[in-house]
Amino acid sequence: MRVSVVLPAKNESEGLGRTLPALQQAMPGAEVIVVDDGSSDDTVAIAVKFGALVLSSPYSMGNGAAIKRGARAATGDVIVFMDADGQHDPADIPSLLAQLQAGFDMAVGARNGAGQASVGRGVANALYNRLASWMTGHRIQDLTSGFRAVRTSRFLEFLHLLPNGFSYPTTSTMAFFRSAYPVAYVPIQVSRRVGTNSHIRPLRDGVRFLLIIFKIATLYSPLKLFAPAAVSFAVLGLSHYAWTFATQGRFTNMSALLLSASVIVFLIGLVSEQITSLTYQRADRL
Repeated sequence: MRVSVVLPAKNESEGLGRTLPALQQAMPGAEVIVVDDGSSDDTVAIAVKFGALVLSSPYSMGNGAAIKRGARAATGDVIVFMDADGQHDPADIPSLLAQLQAGFDMAVGARNGAGQASVGRGVANALYNRLASWMTGHRIQDLTSGFRAVRTSRFLEFLHLLPNGFSYPTTSTMAFFRSAYPVAYVPIQVSRRVGTNSHIRPLRDGVRFLLIIFKIATLYSPLKLFAPAAVSFAVLGLSHYAWTFATQGRFTNMSALLLSASVIVFLIGLVSEQITSLTYQRADRL
């Protein structure tokens, strides 16, 4: 297999100085692509020094945007995505590739609890994993890991679905499961990032990650989100009607509102399901 390694990087000169030499040692024949996301430090110079192909952006477009640019430029049959901050060990790449050789279309490096950046992030990721496992019917060990190997042709099918922000791992994982492309998980150990310039902001990105939870549901199977909500409104409406009929002998506006909300939410779920199906049919044609 021809392998391309894509590293999105924003002000990661220190991390690249450690990652690229280790990558050359672990994968001497791989194509290495560093996507510079509008860095203001020596990221480009360090990448060039170690012989990487550099794709530079005049301003920051986001982690997902860098992933998409790198995927388009990659010439390998397989693309390995990894962080440029020194957290991921290039020595783990052969373990990921072995899963592709075994027949999987994506292999993801799964972190344990000790590999989470903080307790809060660990709890949030555990919630994402459980929700995604429920949505797909498959055990998802690490939904947000950025260390993964994919078959290039499969990954390019879903490029139009990927956001420009931080949720590309979530979107790509759910897309693979939705299209019945097998996904494997490989336990990995991660190091602390080099430097202190993390691009994650707890308050701002906490809200963003909360929205990802709902995006997971609507991306994979919208009715699994909308149907329980519709049933809840229906139960509340019928219960309120039973109470008002027993105590007042009438059907109130609140009962009508709750029952109407149940019907509307269910119909929105049906429409969303059709849109999702059309979206994946488009991916199958690409």
